[in-house]
Amino acid sequence: MKLFTTAVVLAAIAGVAAPARAQTPLPAATDGDFIARDFRFGSGDRLPSLKLHYRTLGTARRDASGVVRNAVMILHGTGGSGAGFLSRTFGGELFGAGQLLDAAKYFIILPDGIGHGQSSKPSDGLHARFPKYTYDDMVRAEHAMLVDGLGVNHLRLVMGTSMGAMHCWVWGEMYADFADGLVPLASAPTEIAGRNRVMRKMIVDSITHDPAWKGGEYTTQPHDGLAGAINVLMMMTSSPLQWHKSGPTREAADKWYEDQIKARVAATDANDMLYQFSASREYDPSPALEKITAPLLAINSSDDVVNPPELGIMEKLMPRVKRGRYVLIPTSDQTRGHGTHSLPAVWGKYLAEFLKELAPAAGSEEIKN
Repeated sequence: MKLFTTAVVLAAIAGVAAPARAQTPLPAATDGDFIARDFRFGSGDRLPSLKLHYRTLGTARRDASGVVRNAVMILHGTGGSGAGFLSRTFGGELFGAGQLLDAAKYFIILPDGIGHGQSSKPSDGLHARFPKYTYDDMVRAEHAMLVDGLGVNHLRLVMGTSMGAMHCWVWGEMYADFADGLVPLASAPTEIAGRNRVMRKMIVDSITHDPAWKGGEYTTQPHDGLAGAINVLMMMTSSPLQWHKSGPTREAADKWYEDQIKARVAATDANDMLYQFSASREYDPSPALEKITAPLLAINSSDDVVNPPELGIMEKLMPRVKRGRYVLIPTSDQTRGHGTHSLPAVWGKYLAEFLKELAPAAGSEEIKN
């Protein structure tokens, strides 16, 4: 099960199609699973085997000393999966021939985080007995997947959307020398508080306060709790401009909303959603921002309710990131609120600039297959 937070469905939530672009065929992706044995979580809980599912495009290339120099890992948002990046509006803009992250040049890795997609998650059977993972746990598992599973000992780039963007900040602190560059899209490197925290608590409480949840041991999904949680999520990720287009009349707005709730409740597991939003509870990279030594490009959009620019958080914290740059995209007919993070057609020019400015990969002249 997954929540619909991929680029295509975020555009659907906005009520309009994503910006139209010429279609570029995507190269084929290869699926795989990494099993981490006796994985220990920060809570002290263990899983005898933790599965992380992933997709890859392209081929890893190593320099003469055996260091991978062309790997790019892209991390998805809360409730999503790596598969979302294979959409026309994301991968179709980045991974094709001649594009910014051309899979003929880069080795692209699209994992499903713990609790998401085809990776180990509560709905697999443990329900509320599944370890209560955090973002730190997810990042440590991603690192193990790369090193022990794929044999990738270095990344050219770590990029992420929303939750995946927050993972970028954690990556920059936890594994400072592992990546040449970091690109978090739609995030802030600080404790989740204020309205953002309240909205997450609304989601959690809506599920756990529904008697049908039964402490996580339900046999049928707690419909009312899920519907309430999804209501909050939709508001978090929405764009007023685009929603008005989707519902220009009372009848159209009501029909669109009813269709959204029906489809999204049917595709969501309550325990998975509960864990996904609870995982952010300990996130706060702000005390150690000076540990981030890799070049970093943070991109947010002005109409993002989750990361509202009027709080001034980014302007306050970014000066502490030694090689950081912050871009705030103005609201326009092209932006989609929080979902702008999944539209390279909107922010791709900034990524292009960042890649050009990024120092050449060490030993790039010696890269071989």
